[in-house]
Amino acid sequence: MAKKVTPKKVVKRRMPYPVGPLEEAIVLAQEIYRLGAGEKVRRLNLFNSLGKSPDSSTSRLMITNSNKYGFTKGGYQADFLELTEKGKVSVSGENSPVLSLKAKFELGVDDIPVYKYLYEKYSGNKLPVISVISDLLIEQFKDITNNEANEFVETFIVNIKYLGLLQNIAGAERLITLEHALEKIPHVDRSVRDSNRTIDLIQIDSADKSVITYGDFDNICFYITPIGAEDSEFRKHSDLFLENIIIPAIQGFNLKVVRADQIDKPGTITNQIIEYILKSKLVIADLSFHNPNVFYELALRHTCRLPTVQIIRKADFIPFDLSHSRTIQIDTTDIYTLCMSSNQSGQMLTNS
Repeated sequence: MAKKVTPKKVVKRRMPYPVGPLEEAIVLAQEIYRLGAGEKVRRLNLFNSLGKSPDSSTSRLMITNSNKYGFTKGGYQADFLELTEKGKVSVSGENSPVLSLKAKFELGVDDIPVYKYLYEKYSGNKLPVISVISDLLIEQFKDITNNEANEFVETFIVNIKYLGLLQNIAGAERLITLEHALEKIPHVDRSVRDSNRTIDLIQIDSADKSVITYGDFDNICFYITPIGAEDSEFRKHSDLFLENIIIPAIQGFNLKVVRADQIDKPGTITNQIIEYILKSKLVIADLSFHNPNVFYELALRHTCRLPTVQIIRKADFIPFDLSHSRTIQIDTTDIYTLCMSSNQSGQMLTNS
């Protein structure tokens, strides 16, 4: 009598990485934030709001992938779901587009070994066909099967498209760097960026009616300078440079020069000054007298990496941290030499 063979139970392998698209995880995170304003939300209420059954396989998969991406905490059997700190940054709407994109990139690509590997491998290059990428993935990650590799690659491509990292350049789709994508984001009120990080500088009060639209700054040259009280040495110096050097030089570029005390809109002066620093087409910073307010405002402008011209009295030394940037030295020993023509002053700034 033949021995009865009991078939082995097939155990489905638990996937270590998310395979659902990033966008689905973000939809779930956005709804959690909308309902709870950053606080935890009851799972039943969440899926009722989404119009889905909380116990369906689709809903469970959404929660699982959202957890694996790092947007949320709490499994599909938990009573409550809540956002992680990065999850909040990515969907709250209270942060700049730069910070939001950076958080989404970290959650959807950089924090996941498989996707991070593909990003670093193909960043700046044209993507091969899916089968070629899958073979490379299997070779690099020995525990990934062929079917899993294909699914990972397809999800990765969907994610980078969603993040705006896959763009048509010179007739071919290429994976651009995060830094390239960040540079394409229009200038925003509350953040500035450099190649490695994004810094929140200030929260501009939305009720402050003094804030003007971005387009109004396209013809503005903001003059950062020590101003001081009327009849002070600072004010006389600033007026002299403004009238005899700055304005004549700028006339040829169709720019209007604005100094902080010339902002004529009602509102908070500090907010207005920072708006001009971050948005003006050109900034000229006078380092004379080593005024701390000037250095503070110049630092904000440097973080923006927008056009800036530095000038200083020849009698003052250029601080070491600013010596790498060209600074125009102006000899003030003979006051009559400062009363130059607009052509002379324009040539001086153009050569900078």
